[in-house]
Amino acid sequence: MSDSPAARLQKLFEGHRLTPTQRRIAHCMVRGAAEVPFLSSVELAELAGVSQPSVTRFAVALGFDGYPALRRHLREVAPAERTVTPHEDAYNEYQQAVQGEIENLRQLSAMLADPTPVRQAGRLLAASTPLPVLGLRAASSQARGFAYFAAKVHPDVRLLDEGGSMMEDRIDAARYEGATALLCFALPRHPREVVDTLERSRRAGLTVVTVADSAFAPVARHSDLLIPAPVGTGLAFDTACAPMLLGRVLLESMADALPDAQARLETFDARAAARGLFVE
Repeated sequence: MSDSPAARLQKLFEGHRLTPTQRRIAHCMVRGAAEVPFLSSVELAELAGVSQPSVTRFAVALGFDGYPALRRHLREVAPAERTVTPHEDAYNEYQQAVQGEIENLRQLSAMLADPTPVRQAGRLLAASTPLPVLGLRAASSQARGFAYFAAKVHPDVRLLDEGGSMMEDRIDAARYEGATALLCFALPRHPREVVDTLERSRRAGLTVVTVADSAFAPVARHSDLLIPAPVGTGLAFDTACAPMLLGRVLLESMADALPDAQARLETFDARAAARGLFVE
């Protein structure tokens, strides 16, 4: 198991029932794990976009007397000094966005030091035929990319990237035809329809595997297995390099659990060559 600052913070929050505001604070702390032990309650509140009393109530919810006690604890378990990237002040706004994504990928790498959740997810996805893959709005490209490649090794992948009144029908049909699991990509801003669909899917008997931007995302309590991958927020629109890469890791894990994955890939390559599908 990784022992990064973010992982230690994640462990601190486990087992606590947090309000949406408190989940927002927790998410903010995980994203800035190296900086948080040096922030005042006012600074943390401003960073998370909440009130200062909300930060105090959050600390009490975690079992501390107040925010100063929480910060002392964080300083004991976090690095002794702030981690600063050399020459970071020289980065322009676009470079800072790239550096933020590099840090997100480092967090993902640290999380994958324990491959158990990914391997478990791969087995669940491989065993489900058909396999519904859900992703709406900002997450639709992640779902579509996963479904495109998954179809090369899995016999029946069903992309759910458009909402509407037909969604329940498609979930029910997949379950009736043998689906046992659903893969969801959930990224901010989180559509209410995704939460409703996951709730419906679990009622139908599907095991929900979710890739989300945070373990505190609104979809967390509607997921059986949630694997977080942070998004970048340095530009006007969020960037999702880590969720995309995590999707490819899940593909690898799923393929490892499918006995005929290699044969399917070889068949595809042979047919593609016969059709002259690619120009390289």
